[in-house]
Amino acid sequence: MQYQKAVAVVYCDAGGCQHLCWSDNVDESLAQELCIVPGEGALGRLLADRGLLLEYEISELEEAWRDCDVKSILAVPIVSNGETVGSIAVYYLSDSWRFLEEEQALLRGISEQASLYLEREAIERESRHHAQQVSTLFEVSKVLASVVELADLLPAIEDTLVETLRPAEAGALLLYDTTTGMLAVESSFGYDLSAMDKITLRVGESMSGKVLESGHPEVWPNRDACTSAMESMSPHNRQLYREASGGLDSPRSAIGVPLVYRDKKIGVLTLETLRGEPLLAASHLPFLQALAELIVINIGQIRLLQKTEQARAVEEADRLRSELIAALAHEMRTPLTSIQGYASALLLEDVEWDGMAKRQQLEIIEAEARDLQIMVQDLLESSIIDAGLLVLAREPTLIPRMVEGLVEEMTRRTTKHRFVISFSSDFPIVEADPRRLEQVLRNLLDNAVKYSPDGGLVVVRGQRADDEVIISVADNGAGIAPEHLNRLFEKFFRVKSQTGHTVRGTGLGLPVSRTIVESHGGRIWAESELGRGTTIYFSLPCQGKDDQDEQD
Repeated sequence: MQYQKAVAVVYCDAGGCQHLCWSDNVDESLAQELCIVPGEGALGRLLADRGLLLEYEISELEEAWRDCDVKSILAVPIVSNGETVGSIAVYYLSDSWRFLEEEQALLRGISEQASLYLEREAIERESRHHAQQVSTLFEVSKVLASVVELADLLPAIEDTLVETLRPAEAGALLLYDTTTGMLAVESSFGYDLSAMDKITLRVGESMSGKVLESGHPEVWPNRDACTSAMESMSPHNRQLYREASGGLDSPRSAIGVPLVYRDKKIGVLTLETLRGEPLLAASHLPFLQALAELIVINIGQIRLLQKTEQARAVEEADRLRSELIAALAHEMRTPLTSIQGYASALLLEDVEWDGMAKRQQLEIIEAEARDLQIMVQDLLESSIIDAGLLVLAREPTLIPRMVEGLVEEMTRRTTKHRFVISFSSDFPIVEADPRRLEQVLRNLLDNAVKYSPDGGLVVVRGQRADDEVIISVADNGAGIAPEHLNRLFEKFFRVKSQTGHTVRGTGLGLPVSRTIVESHGGRIWAESELGRGTTIYFSLPCQGKDDQDEQD
């Protein structure tokens, strides 16, 4: 169909893209005018109605064409999967031209070939898209297998998810709490977490609440739909959402998928387009439902792991408690036997004890009674802490002076150890509970002596570091193995001595000390090296008298 004055224009809108091409003997501006969009304009509507457009005097169709050089037209639609997606039009300029039936058949054949190409391209595009989604789900499953905390679920798969689903700029995993009857955010990405994590929704409230209530996936394809769905959101949650989304009242689009475990609704996965393009649509649902199933499986695994760990923790606590009771029974019997024995000896009427012997026996009685007192005190303090009854009576405290008194007391109890006190000259007066702080320091000094039975140097240091003070107690004992170091502050845990025997004590001193230090706003930690000794550090906020004077 090669004629000197014939013009060909092809238009197509398929696969999310528009295409327009034309023959060499026409410029782009005229091609734009001659483009026929099915269903639009006079020519477009005629083409859509008739399925074939054949006119010899185009000016008779529409007044706008009367001054145009185009006289005749032959146009056929391009149909893909039953939908008209474009057109092929041949115009004859200047003079009317009668198109032959062979020419009509040829144009129809070209249109059919274009349709076949578009359908094949759509199938290939869908196959590529499906393969990418399957690959993404496979990658997601591998990533989720290593996640052990619910809060890490969505951040762990964020990059992979957004790469496959570009409209998903933000997402939230909300789980239903049967005790409160509320949906709470367990994991999210794309939001300000400090605000997002505070949102709790009633069943039926906002988009996620509606999905949980219905048990079916929901799509909100535009901002109006999102705004309407969020009308039920409480003012408090609405303000939190604004903060979380950077000032938005609603997203541009959203999808919510229920999370169902063993026929029971446990939560909702919601994804949102906040500001960008393209938008979320119903076509994304199959992928998100498959993703939701993977997440549900992982939630079940995490919860099972948590239950297993809790059961192990309870079992371990029971075992340690049983060991403690047995150890206490033995350890209390030892000092009680000593106290009873020496007291009975002093009461013998037929024995005359000189002053030195009496003093030695009384000192032994005092030392054994002190050990008993420490054991009972640790048990009482642990019970007070467990009951949440620990109360601090803060006052200005001179820690160096307190340490001097405690070291003097320890010196009377051991002749094998030497004590060194080293506090920096700028060490401030600290606001603390002196009785509780003395309890911590006495415990650390007592441990330093007990775990270095051969004697050696015990060093107490104190220094100021920015907005806190750091105190440490170091010994020259056998040290602690790395596998035991991280358990040092667990209740009932006790490190064995060099001989393999457990050192006398309740295993509560360091846990109690940790709680006291942390209640002051500080922290406590240990460093140790086998054969070289152990150092226990703790810090306290440095709101001392010097700081207060500066503020005044």
